[in-house]
Amino acid sequence: MLVLFTKIGQILYRIWFYVLAVIPILLFSPFLLFFTASERWYPQFFWLARNIWAKTILYGMGCFPKISRQQHMQRGKSYMLVANHTSMLDIMLMLQVSRNPFVFVGKKELVRIPIFGFFYKRVCILVDREDSGSRTGVYRRANRRLEQGLSICIFPEGGVPEEDIILDTFKDGAFKMAIAHNIPIVPIVFLDNKQRFPFTLFGGGPGPVRAKVYPFIKTGNLAEEDKSRLREEVRGVILEGLARKKLRASYRT
Repeated sequence: MLVLFTKIGQILYRIWFYVLAVIPILLFSPFLLFFTASERWYPQFFWLARNIWAKTILYGMGCFPKISRQQHMQRGKSYMLVANHTSMLDIMLMLQVSRNPFVFVGKKELVRIPIFGFFYKRVCILVDREDSGSRTGVYRRANRRLEQGLSICIFPEGGVPEEDIILDTFKDGAFKMAIAHNIPIVPIVFLDNKQRFPFTLFGGGPGPVRAKVYPFIKTGNLAEEDKSRLREEVRGVILEGLARKKLRASYRT
């Protein structure tokens, strides 16, 4: 009986997440429509997404963000934000990590989500993973956003890895782009999002969601042929952060 009530609670918790995700969008839809009508209004849209939408979901779910930083981003400067990808909460927590407006590069499939998908396709850079030619369009749109002084966020695994994989292999796009624009890479580790809100139907629950921002990695002296080395360096930083969490957990048990 206890197992049954637990599963019901987990389903209700998941439903509550989607309710919290939709309510701010509906309430602020006139402002969202206005601020997504032109790219020059994107910073205002970002402010709403960060301070209203993301916080409503995180605090409403009982997932209180705890962010530790070894280096701080400067206002008005562009960065390439990269992190491990484990949960839908990654989007909301990333919005809390950076006060600097940034644009997500995300998979095209999320456009199908009712209400959310409508605004998602208006403000994010979409990539079709089944169309290799779409990468050219992604680079072009990302380049335009960087020229506007915004930052870019990419989850370089290209999706959520299988359950038994701590950190999947990284794709080159984020690192090639960072080198081309001479912008620092910000390695970020999300430590609890998978535990709080996994992609599986059952599981999850309230608790802190920690993000750790590691020292930035400069790209000024690098050329395109260095992208593989840079990719593995960044992956190593994130993997080490995840391994430390796993090691601390084993000590507690």
